[in-house]
Order: sequence, then structure tokens, then C-alpha cells
Amino acid sequence: MTELRIARVEGDAMLQAWQYVHNAIIPTAVLSLAEVRERAGRNRLSVAYLGDVPVGCSTVRPPADGASAATVIARVLPAHRGEGFGGQLYERGLAEARKAGADVIETCVLESNPEGLRFALGRGFVETERYVLPGDSVPFIDLRLV
Repeated sequence: MTELRIARVEGDAMLQAWQYVHNAIIPTAVLSLAEVRERAGRNRLSVAYLGDVPVGCSTVRPPADGASAATVIARVLPAHRGEGFGGQLYERGLAEARKAGADVIETCVLESNPEGLRFALGRGFVETERYVLPGDSVPFIDLRLV
């Protein structure tokens, strides 16, 4: 069996792989390649691969401007859920956030992703807020690790 490989996004091919996974899981907030490139400039983006096939991605928003909170988001394509890949992405992201000085860990899940919500709740996150982006109908759920 092929082992999961997680790599920090570098170059257009990896930006496109991250974009593909993000947009498949969050179809209500599709990002252009330019938007992904901009995010990569301020966040730590990674892609999870089985061989050369992207199966997941993650975002770590490090603490900003003296804050202590970081956001860690792990995404796994539906066909690859339940195989432990989300846990590997999450643990790596959590370690990056802690290394960046985070004392508080937050995440965000689209309400239409019940597997993602169960994943977060199962790791000790609690819901803090629900909101709908302008023009959307599916709420995002913000959660905080307790």
C-alpha cells in the first residue's frame, strides 16, 4: 500500500492540487488560482498525496499580530475519508501552529460536511459560531479546541 506523503505547497502544480481539494470540499467558496496563491503567501498550505494523487490538503493560519490563536484546517476528499489521512494532516498542522506560538487552536467546517464536523468534535473542538458568507446558503461552522 502507498504511504501518505504530506508536503508544503511549492510551485503552481502544488497550488493547483491544493485548489482542487479545497474546491471539491468547499464548493460554496471556490477559490481561483490567484486566490490560492495569495493565501499561500500568508498561510501554510500543504497537500497530502497517495503516490502522485492528491487526497487532501491543509491550511494553517498562524497567530497574527501578537494573537495567540491559530486556525488548523484539514481536508480529505470523500473517497479517502476514514483511512486516517485527516488525522495525519491535522496532527502536522497542529504541530506547525504550536511551533508558530499558538496557544489557542481553531478550525472551520462547512455545515454540508458532516464527516468534517464529526472529525473536529471528536478531537475536542466545540462550536463557537455559525455564519453564511454573502451570496451563500450553507453556513460555515467555527470551532475552538478546548
